[in-house]
Amino acid sequence: MAGAGWRSWPSDLGERPLVGRDEATRIVRESLVPAEGVGYVTRVEVDRSHGGLAGAINEEADFRGPISDDEFAEAEAALGHPLPAAWRDYLQGDSWLHSGWLDKSGTYISLHSPREMVELHDAWRDTVEAHPGIAIIGGDGSREQLVLDLRQDPAPVLLADLASEGWETTFGQTADVSELIARVEAGTFAINFGSD
Repeated sequence: MAGAGWRSWPSDLGERPLVGRDEATRIVRESLVPAEGVGYVTRVEVDRSHGGLAGAINEEADFRGPISDDEFAEAEAALGHPLPAAWRDYLQGDSWLHSGWLDKSGTYISLHSPREMVELHDAWRDTVEAHPGIAIIGGDGSREQLVLDLRQDPAPVLLADLASEGWETTFGQTADVSELIARVEAGTFAINFGSD
Protein backbone atom coordinates (compact mmCIF):
# COMPACT_ATOMS: atom_id res chain seq x y z
CA MET A 1 0.00 0.00 0.00
CA ALA A 2 2.74 2.46 0.87
CA GLY A 3 4.35 1.96 -2.54
CA ALA A 4 1.08 3.03 -4.14
CA GLY A 5 0.94 6.17 -2.00
CA TRP A 6 -2.05 4.94 0.01
CA ARG A 7 -2.20 5.69 3.71
CA SER A 8 -4.57 2.85 4.60
CA TRP A 9 -7.58 0.86 3.50
CA PRO A 10 -10.88 2.65 4.19
CA SER A 11 -11.76 2.15 7.87
CA ASP A 12 -15.52 1.85 7.43
CA LEU A 13 -15.35 -1.44 5.51
CA GLY A 14 -14.86 -3.65 8.56
CA GLU A 15 -13.66 -7.17 7.89
CA ARG A 16 -15.79 -7.88 4.83
CA PRO A 17 -14.57 -7.49 1.27
CA LEU A 18 -16.65 -5.66 -1.27
CA VAL A 19 -17.55 -8.03 -4.03
CA GLY A 20 -19.25 -5.62 -6.39
CA ARG A 21 -18.11 -2.53 -8.19
CA ASP A 22 -21.46 -0.79 -7.63
CA GLU A 23 -21.10 -1.06 -3.84
CA ALA A 24 -17.47 0.07 -3.94
CA THR A 25 -18.35 3.03 -6.18
CA ARG A 26 -21.19 4.06 -3.86
CA ILE A 27 -18.91 4.01 -0.79
CA VAL A 28 -16.17 5.96 -2.59
CA ARG A 29 -18.56 8.62 -3.89
CA GLU A 30 -20.67 8.97 -0.74
CA SER A 31 -17.99 8.61 1.97
CA LEU A 32 -14.40 8.88 0.79
CA VAL A 33 -14.61 11.72 -1.75
CA PRO A 34 -16.54 14.07 0.58
CA ALA A 35 -14.07 13.33 3.42
CA GLU A 36 -10.80 13.23 1.46
CA GLY A 37 -11.51 15.05 -1.82
CA VAL A 38 -10.56 11.97 -3.83
CA GLY A 39 -11.45 8.28 -3.86
CA TYR A 40 -10.42 5.25 -5.88
CA VAL A 41 -12.30 2.11 -6.85
CA THR A 42 -9.81 -0.73 -7.17
CA ARG A 43 -10.00 -4.38 -8.12
CA VAL A 44 -7.81 -6.90 -6.32
CA GLU A 45 -7.56 -10.59 -7.12
CA VAL A 46 -7.28 -12.73 -3.98
CA ASP A 47 -6.31 -16.38 -3.70
CA ARG A 48 -9.26 -17.85 -1.79
CA SER A 49 -7.18 -20.73 -0.41
CA HIS A 50 -5.04 -18.47 1.77
CA GLY A 51 -6.51 -14.98 1.35
CA GLY A 52 -3.32 -13.53 -0.12
CA LEU A 53 -2.98 -11.19 -3.06
CA ALA A 54 -3.06 -13.19 -6.30
CA GLY A 55 -2.62 -10.45 -8.87
CA ALA A 56 -2.14 -6.79 -9.50
CA ILE A 57 -4.17 -4.06 -7.84
CA ASN A 58 -6.12 -2.46 -10.69
CA GLU A 59 -7.56 1.02 -10.48
CA GLU A 60 -11.08 0.87 -11.87
CA ALA A 61 -12.05 4.50 -11.24
CA ASP A 62 -10.75 7.74 -9.73
CA PHE A 63 -13.39 10.13 -8.35
CA ARG A 64 -12.73 13.71 -7.26
CA GLY A 65 -14.48 16.29 -5.11
CA PRO A 66 -15.95 19.66 -6.11
CA ILE A 67 -13.96 22.19 -8.17
CA SER A 68 -13.92 25.76 -6.87
CA ASP A 69 -15.53 28.76 -8.56
CA ASP A 70 -12.06 30.36 -8.69
CA GLU A 71 -10.66 27.49 -10.78
CA PHE A 72 -13.56 27.83 -13.22
CA ALA A 73 -13.08 31.61 -13.41
CA GLU A 74 -9.36 31.23 -14.17
CA ALA A 75 -10.03 28.66 -16.90
CA GLU A 76 -12.82 30.69 -18.49
CA ALA A 77 -10.58 33.78 -18.52
CA ALA A 78 -7.85 31.75 -20.27
CA LEU A 79 -10.36 30.34 -22.78
CA GLY A 80 -12.15 33.60 -23.46
CA HIS A 81 -15.42 31.62 -23.30
CA PRO A 82 -17.63 30.40 -20.47
CA LEU A 83 -17.84 26.65 -19.96
CA PRO A 84 -21.31 25.05 -20.17
CA ALA A 85 -23.35 25.24 -16.96
CA ALA A 86 -23.89 21.47 -17.00
CA TRP A 87 -20.10 20.91 -16.98
CA ARG A 88 -19.69 23.30 -14.05
CA ASP A 89 -22.55 21.59 -12.18
CA TYR A 90 -20.98 18.15 -12.71
CA LEU A 91 -17.48 19.15 -11.62
CA GLN A 92 -18.87 21.06 -8.64
CA GLY A 93 -21.03 18.15 -7.49
CA ASP A 94 -20.16 15.99 -4.50
CA SER A 95 -18.04 13.69 -6.67
CA TRP A 96 -17.20 13.35 -10.36
CA LEU A 97 -15.35 10.74 -12.41
CA HIS A 98 -11.80 11.94 -13.06
CA SER A 99 -10.73 8.75 -14.82
CA GLY A 100 -11.61 5.10 -15.07
CA TRP A 101 -13.26 2.24 -16.87
CA LEU A 102 -16.98 2.60 -17.55
CA ASP A 103 -18.58 -0.58 -16.30
CA LYS A 104 -21.20 -1.13 -19.01
CA SER A 105 -19.35 -0.01 -22.16
CA GLY A 106 -15.85 -1.07 -21.05
CA THR A 107 -14.53 2.31 -22.25
CA TYR A 108 -11.62 4.00 -20.47
CA ILE A 109 -12.14 7.74 -20.09
CA SER A 110 -10.44 10.60 -18.33
CA LEU A 111 -12.15 13.90 -17.58
CA HIS A 112 -10.17 17.04 -16.83
CA SER A 113 -10.54 19.71 -14.21
CA PRO A 114 -10.51 23.28 -15.57
CA ARG A 115 -6.89 23.68 -14.40
CA GLU A 116 -5.83 20.49 -16.21
CA MET A 117 -7.65 21.73 -19.31
CA VAL A 118 -5.67 24.99 -19.34
CA GLU A 119 -2.41 23.03 -18.92
CA LEU A 120 -3.33 20.85 -21.91
CA HIS A 121 -4.19 23.93 -23.96
CA ASP A 122 -0.71 25.30 -23.22
CA ALA A 123 0.95 21.98 -24.12
CA TRP A 124 -1.08 21.49 -27.32
CA ARG A 125 -0.87 25.07 -28.56
CA ASP A 126 -0.81 24.13 -32.30
CA THR A 127 -3.87 21.89 -32.00
CA VAL A 128 -5.71 24.51 -29.94
CA GLU A 129 -4.95 27.22 -32.52
CA ALA A 130 -6.40 24.99 -35.27
CA HIS A 131 -9.67 24.68 -33.30
CA PRO A 132 -11.08 28.13 -32.41
CA GLY A 133 -13.37 27.88 -29.37
CA ILE A 134 -11.96 24.54 -28.18
CA ALA A 135 -12.15 23.32 -24.58
CA ILE A 136 -10.32 20.03 -23.90
CA ILE A 137 -12.46 18.37 -21.22
CA GLY A 138 -11.24 14.76 -21.33
CA GLY A 139 -9.71 11.98 -23.33
CA ASP A 140 -9.17 8.29 -23.83
CA GLY A 141 -5.96 8.13 -21.79
CA SER A 142 -3.88 8.26 -24.97
CA ARG A 143 -3.77 10.75 -27.83
CA GLU A 144 -7.49 11.27 -28.40
CA GLN A 145 -9.13 14.16 -26.57
CA LEU A 146 -12.77 14.88 -25.78
CA VAL A 147 -13.35 18.52 -26.64
CA LEU A 148 -16.14 21.07 -26.66
CA ASP A 149 -16.70 23.43 -29.58
CA LEU A 150 -17.63 26.54 -27.58
CA ARG A 151 -18.50 28.43 -30.78
CA GLN A 152 -21.79 26.54 -30.77
CA ASP A 153 -24.63 26.63 -28.25
CA PRO A 154 -25.07 24.03 -27.02
CA ALA A 155 -21.43 23.04 -27.45
CA PRO A 156 -21.15 19.54 -28.93
CA VAL A 157 -18.66 17.02 -27.54
CA LEU A 158 -16.19 15.92 -30.22
CA LEU A 159 -13.11 13.69 -30.40
CA ALA A 160 -9.90 15.37 -31.58
CA ASP A 161 -6.60 13.60 -32.16
CA LEU A 162 -3.38 15.14 -30.89
CA ALA A 163 -2.47 15.93 -34.51
CA SER A 164 -5.93 17.15 -35.57
CA GLU A 165 -5.63 20.03 -38.04
CA GLY A 166 -9.10 21.53 -37.56
CA TRP A 167 -12.72 20.94 -36.65
CA GLU A 168 -13.29 18.99 -39.89
CA THR A 169 -11.00 16.20 -38.59
CA THR A 170 -12.97 15.62 -35.37
CA PHE A 171 -15.65 13.00 -34.68
CA GLY A 172 -18.96 13.70 -32.96
CA GLN A 173 -19.50 12.06 -29.59
CA THR A 174 -22.59 13.65 -28.02
CA ALA A 175 -24.86 16.57 -28.86
CA ASP A 176 -23.79 18.39 -25.70
CA VAL A 177 -21.97 17.93 -22.41
CA SER A 178 -25.20 17.04 -20.54
CA GLU A 179 -25.57 13.95 -22.73
CA LEU A 180 -21.90 13.05 -22.16
CA ILE A 181 -22.32 13.33 -18.38
CA ALA A 182 -25.49 11.22 -18.40
CA ARG A 183 -23.81 8.47 -20.42
CA VAL A 184 -20.62 8.56 -18.29
CA GLU A 185 -22.68 8.31 -15.10
CA ALA A 186 -24.70 5.42 -16.59
CA GLY A 187 -21.44 3.71 -17.62
CA THR A 188 -22.63 3.49 -21.24
CA PHE A 189 -20.51 6.12 -23.02
CA ALA A 190 -18.32 4.62 -25.76
CA ILE A 191 -15.87 6.66 -27.80
CA ASN A 192 -16.71 7.04 -31.49
CA PHE A 193 -13.35 6.93 -33.28
CA GLY A 194 -14.97 7.52 -36.67
CA SER A 195 -14.51 5.34 -39.72
CA ASP A 196 -11.47 4.92 -41.93
